[in-house]
Amino acid sequence: MPTRDTAWPAGTPCWIDYGAGDTDAAKGFYGDLLGWSWTGGDPEYGGYWNAEKDGSQVAGLGPLMGEGDSPAWTTYFATDDAAATAGRIREAGGTVVVEPMEVGPMGTMVIALDPQGQAFGLWQSGTHTGVQRFNEPGTLVWNEAAVEDTDGAKRFFSAVFGFEWDAMDGMDYATFRTGDRPLGGLGQVQPGLPKGWTVCFAVASTDDAVATVEGGGGKVLHPAEDSPFGRFAVLEDPWGAAFSVMELTGD
Repeated sequence: MPTRDTAWPAGTPCWIDYGAGDTDAAKGFYGDLLGWSWTGGDPEYGGYWNAEKDGSQVAGLGPLMGEGDSPAWTTYFATDDAAATAGRIREAGGTVVVEPMEVGPMGTMVIALDPQGQAFGLWQSGTHTGVQRFNEPGTLVWNEAAVEDTDGAKRFFSAVFGFEWDAMDGMDYATFRTGDRPLGGLGQVQPGLPKGWTVCFAVASTDDAVATVEGGGGKVLHPAEDSPFGRFAVLEDPWGAAFSVMELTGD
């Protein structure tokens, strides 16, 4: 079981959280789907909850931050210096929406938009180091962005995080890395599928996950399909937030 309890390397997608219009309902939906339990919810931290899988933190959930915001998942990238990375975001043509903000002893967060208007976050860890369990059922397995201008997005994220890119044959899709290991992907947005950064959760059975989502009031945006990496589906929760699930192959 892949686990980690120390800070993630800079540029790594290290945390995800969900902005909910109805936190209790969202906790119930994702708890049932992914087998999560919940800790936190303290008023001093804005009613923010940590989702846990087998005692390890795997995601966050809290009330929507801005009036008119829609429920959505946010991907956070690790940084060793939130202020410096926010500066690079501006220099590369992005927008910093939430300036570096200390969250008690847990760390420092930033919310930003890339030049195409897609939201993402930064996390400089303190006592909260990010995802502690991953790549197993009920946890994060992949982060990717769907954009209209892939070349522009690659330039932006390379300038901010130093990403290098590896194209996939026959597709306008590439994985990004800062070392030898792929950290996520970026590709051309497809009709009917979500735009911007999305999260993918590992599940024991993609078909069962699809049935659970539909039974809970969600929708299927891309039906379950086999791939070289595992059987996957693109889904939407009852409040319109997109995410994917994948039944992993191999160990």
